[in-house]
Amino acid sequence: MKKIFFLSTLLLLFIANHAFAQSKEALRQKIKQIIATKKATVGVSIVGAGGREEVSVNGNRHFPMQSVFKFHIALKMLSEIDKGNFSLDQKIEIQKKDYFETYSPIRDKYPEGVTLTISEILEYMVSASDNVGCDVLLGLLGGPQTVEKYFVKNKFKDLSIKVTERQTHAERDLQYQNWTTPKAANKVLKAFYDNKKERLSAKSYAFLWKLLRETSTGNNRLKGQLPENTVVAHKPGTSGVDPSTGIRAAVNDIGIVFLPNGKHFFISVFVTDSKENLETEEKIIADIANSAWDYFSTKTK
Repeated sequence: MKKIFFLSTLLLLFIANHAFAQSKEALRQKIKQIIATKKATVGVSIVGAGGREEVSVNGNRHFPMQSVFKFHIALKMLSEIDKGNFSLDQKIEIQKKDYFETYSPIRDKYPEGVTLTISEILEYMVSASDNVGCDVLLGLLGGPQTVEKYFVKNKFKDLSIKVTERQTHAERDLQYQNWTTPKAANKVLKAFYDNKKERLSAKSYAFLWKLLRETSTGNNRLKGQLPENTVVAHKPGTSGVDPSTGIRAAVNDIGIVFLPNGKHFFISVFVTDSKENLETEEKIIADIANSAWDYFSTKTK
């Protein structure tokens, strides 16, 4: 009798695992269908069910981050704040000479320069994707490679942070030196959201995820087709189009999507070498996020 019970249990586990594998493969195939006809290279990593389920397409390929790296910069800055090297209410002078031709709500609001707290600059950089604020924080931290070294020291692989926003605006090809993989982006998201190693204090943790939930850019991407009022903590990134080739280097979005039942999944989608228009590029990301939503909503009911 015990032998029959044991064999029955093994059979049920086999059936469950087989169904699980088929289900994941169905999501992977759906993603492949979404990107199959697109004139772009797309990388995807999706992790759910507490990290037990992962689906990826081109998950280990290098993709230029663009403003996605502002998430990494914020993590480094908050870690330094937690060490006492800076404080959120510390005032930083931003001078007119710090401005350059770029996207910057700070510059637009304060054309002659301004003094802001680090908290305010972080808000501009993360939630509004301000490029001037980004470079100001990079200067305080000691430059891009200081941020990269922080992640290497903490055993994160497959990311490179080498250049500032000003540098990438001056020389287009430099943007490829700031890269990561979809899988690596998700690993950073998960590690700092779970915060099991307490790399961030409770105060820094709450502040960071509030900024990401309040992101005002790229809302046609991960959030684009999700039910109204879905909470998404995310950081998009976007490059311009090379006028000589018509190719866009980056339309990205990484983040956490929260399901109605209180669970969530991590998702990182990168679009590169694209000859599509921005609307199509953003729809690729929205379609993939919506497919993941359907999958995990069904799985976790």
